[in-house]
This record gives sequence, structure tokens and C-alpha cells, in this order.
Amino acid sequence: MIGGVFSVRMWAPVGFLTSLAYCVHQRRTARAEPRRAENHHPVDRSQLELKMVQVVFRHGARSPLKPLPQEEQAEWNLQLLEVPPQTQFDYTVTNLTGGPKPHCPFDSQYRETKLKGGMFAGQLTNVGMQQMFALGERLRKNYVEDIPFLSPTFNPMEVFVRSTNIYRNLESTRCLLAGLFQCQKEGPIIIHADEASSEVLYPNYQNCWSLRERTRGRRQAASLQPGISEDLQKVKEGMCITSNDGVDFLSLFDNMAAEQVHNLLSCPTLQRFARMIEQRAVDTVLYVMQREDRESLQMAVGPLLHILESNLLKVVDPATPADKTRKLYLYAAHDMTLMPLLITLGIFDHKWPPFAVDLTMELYQHRQSKEWFVQLYYRGEEQVPKGCPDRLCPLDKFLNTISVYTLSPEKYHTLCSKVQVMELGNGK
Repeated sequence: MIGGVFSVRMWAPVGFLTSLAYCVHQRRTARAEPRRAENHHPVDRSQLELKMVQVVFRHGARSPLKPLPQEEQAEWNLQLLEVPPQTQFDYTVTNLTGGPKPHCPFDSQYRETKLKGGMFAGQLTNVGMQQMFALGERLRKNYVEDIPFLSPTFNPMEVFVRSTNIYRNLESTRCLLAGLFQCQKEGPIIIHADEASSEVLYPNYQNCWSLRERTRGRRQAASLQPGISEDLQKVKEGMCITSNDGVDFLSLFDNMAAEQVHNLLSCPTLQRFARMIEQRAVDTVLYVMQREDRESLQMAVGPLLHILESNLLKVVDPATPADKTRKLYLYAAHDMTLMPLLITLGIFDHKWPPFAVDLTMELYQHRQSKEWFVQLYYRGEEQVPKGCPDRLCPLDKFLNTISVYTLSPEKYHTLCSKVQVMELGNGK
């Protein structure tokens, strides 16, 4: 693929009070940075105070979204739906403003596909529930036990929870919270969800007309690219799948990953070509997204980046009321959210984001200099975002990096409608 060169705009905080607060911060930073550069002294981490944590995670292991057209099928037994007792944790789902739970069209669509053994497509299994509980336990160790940052029991004044309005994600969030707070709570657990028509926790091809038009046909075209085409034919021949049935590497990988994590096997060919199937699935997504297409990446995850950015700015702004911020923000998303998100941050490892994977963003303030820093983790490992000199990234540099892709709701609507407006203007 041909790499694109993006013009980088400097980050500008949103809102007068935030701008004023951050200008003060930047003046402090300007005075402190020359001294640090001259002496080459690293930041004294013992002087850093954790102020906020944001976690974007993928749901736990599930059944495949669509079975492959082959005679041998994996057995998706209903016993896989048994809920582990330690993951039980009551919650309520509301819309983003606290109103009734939005309607979800996806779960009814998944129920239309019944798999061998009785399960439906896309259902969270007890394996996935245990994965999410384990992720919650890791977060508990990090932010309750190792660092006394969060209360040991769930406190709605400390934690904000948002999920896509899909049952496997809501249930994955429940399991994560059960592991994080060991099923203890001081108030009701509210999971916020948006309407499918305006959801931004995944690339919304239905809502964003321009994104849909840009990517239309790319998935099918990806299967015809040199290398991908030959490898796809090789796998399909090994599985005795005809060439005109619509199977591509995304559907192959979806079934393979679901079967592997549950120790199921429908076809030895999937196991034999496992590494190649994953790599070609990633290649397919990269072809569809075309990472040099800045606007497509903006429309895919720009609104989510805007949310993460806004949360950072609220904490930085001293005028923000205490009840308007949280210590922890949790966002239950999908693999197709994390891939473009990792690309925009410059930390994509060319591997498919596995079930129950997390991208964690920590915000610190230096106790003496009052400087702000961001620390990123992916799969529990420290990352260096592009544009950052070190794993501990000065906040202004981090914000400059994501500003290339961040979209406010207004700009998102404008960009998503741009192609449609152009075509209407041409009389089409």
C-alpha cells in the first residue's frame, strides 16, 4: 500500500475555560521543558499522580457471526451459555441521557442464524464471560490493589460505563465490572447505550453515508488482490468450498478464532492455515480502510477519539465541577473499533485484536511541575503513540497526535454527509 502524507493541524482545546486552563498549563510546560531537555533528566514517576483512566475494550469470546458453507460444523452446545456464578452482577441499561434503553436491531438479526448445537450467532459464551471477569480482575489489581485509585466497591460517582447496545457487549461489561469490583457496589450500575443509528463506538456504515460510499466494494475487491486471491483459493480448496459462495478471509477468520478459543474444530484446514488466515484477514481490513485515507479513519473512529479527548480536557480544566468527571471511563466496543483506533495512534501491531482485549489510557499530573502526561497500554503492555518521545507522553503532544483524526459531532455529520451533498448538487 502507498503511504499517505497527512497535514497535521495543531491541537486546540474545546471551550473557553478549557483553553484558558490549558494555556496556563502550556506556559508551565514551556518553562519546564527546556530544563528537562538540557539536563536530559527523565520524568520522576514517583511525583506523578494518576488522575483518570479510560479503557476501550472488545467483548469476550462468542459464537461466530455466520457459519461457513461446509458439511462439517462445530458443535455450539447450549452449555456454553451457562453463566459462571462469580460474574453475576445486576445492571440497568439506559440511553445516553438516562432515558429508556434504546432498541437494538442487531440481536434479533443474530437470532435468525442458528448454529449447530442450538446457539445463535454472535452469542457471548461462558468462556468469554470468564475472559471479561479476568480483565476486570487485572484492572482491580492495577487500580485498587497496587494503586489505591478506585474504591474497592463500585461507586457510580467514580465510574462511567458505556457500551454498544448489543447483548454480548452489555454482558461482557457486566462480567468486567464483576471482576473489577468483586460484585460489590455502593449504587446502581448504569450502562449507557446509544441508538444504532447514531452509535460511534464502531465505524457506523449505516449512519455515515460518506464512509459507506468510500468503502463500498472494497471488501469484495480485497479478495481479488494478488496474494490474497491465491491464498484464499488455497484455503477454500482445502475446505472443499466452491469459489462463488461469498466466503472471504474475514468470515474464515471469524469462524476460526471463535472455534479456537473454545477448543472446537470444524475443519483441520482452518488450523493448518491459521496464521495465514489471520494475516490475510488483517490485510483485508487494511485494504478496506486504506490507512492513507485520513477521512475514512476520521469517520471510523473520529467521534470516539473526540469523546476520549473531551474526557481528558475536563480533568485538565480546573473549572470543571467535580461531579462532571469520573476516575474511570469504560467503553465496550468491537474489533472493528480497535483496529482503526490503534492505527490512528500509531500502535497497530498487524494482529487481529483478540477477544477481551483492552486499550487503556491513563492521565497523570506531575505534583511539582503540574505538567500532564498520558500513558497508553494495549493488551496490558506499554505503548509509545506516534508523535510521543517516550511511553510517558506529554499531554499536548498526545493531543496533537489524535487531533489529526478527532471529529466533533458537528464535523462528523458534515463529513459523513459530504459525498451525499455533492451528488445531490450534481442532480444525481
